[in-house]
Amino acid sequence: MSQERENLYFYLPGCPHCKKAERYIEDICRIMPEYRKAADSFRRVDESKEAAFADTFDYYYVPTFYVKGVKVHEGTVTKRQVLEVLQEAARRLL
Repeated sequence: MSQERENLYFYLPGCPHCKKAERYIEDICRIMPEYRKAADSFRRVDESKEAAFADTFDYYYVPTFYVKGVKVHEGTVTKRQVLEVLQEAARRLL
């Protein structure tokens, strides 16, 4: 699948902001299961294991989310921001 068509979620395993984003994703999908498909559409990219791939993208902070090749969020997240990312991904799945 080409990068322009993928949903990508860049993270680092030890990053507290990434752990928070993961908790928010799970909370949102538990409360609003209609977003599970959108959440599952993201290819999770561990920046520490796929550094060369990650370096081809324009971002500095994790977590970073790309929806269909467009950066939609970078850095510290709130639950509201994660919901907005999932909403954008869900719109693009239609």
